[in-house]
Amino acid sequence: MSEPITQGVHHIGLTVPDIEVTGAFFRDVLGYDQVGEKPDYPAVFVSDGNIMITLWQVADPATAAPFDRRTVTGLHHLALKVDGRESLDALHAVLAAHDEVDVEFAPELLGAGPTAHMMCAIPGGVRVEFIAPGG
Repeated sequence: MSEPITQGVHHIGLTVPDIEVTGAFFRDVLGYDQVGEKPDYPAVFVSDGNIMITLWQVADPATAAPFDRRTVTGLHHLALKVDGRESLDALHAVLAAHDEVDVEFAPELLGAGPTAHMMCAIPGGVRVEFIAPGG
């Protein structure tokens, strides 16, 4: 067996209807830093210190088709790790109270556990799973 040619994730690029709204969510709710931008593209780059996420502005939000995980090929969801079940539960409380977040399911065990996770759609419609490894 040969060694993999890749070395992990460098960044994730997400196309969203409003980079200002989605960028604010990453900065203000999740605590990410904005580490760059390309206003003429337009794109905003945010990071939690481990991963960078590029937010690309869709050309025409009024005609953009929202992602449907059952009928469209592409990113099904983005999974972000949090530091334990307590952090996951606290984040759930914040997200459940956020007007632009649609919580698909509250924190629950993944399979038989001990890992727990939750799923939601963040501003911009991207499905994000927050996962707290157990054990």
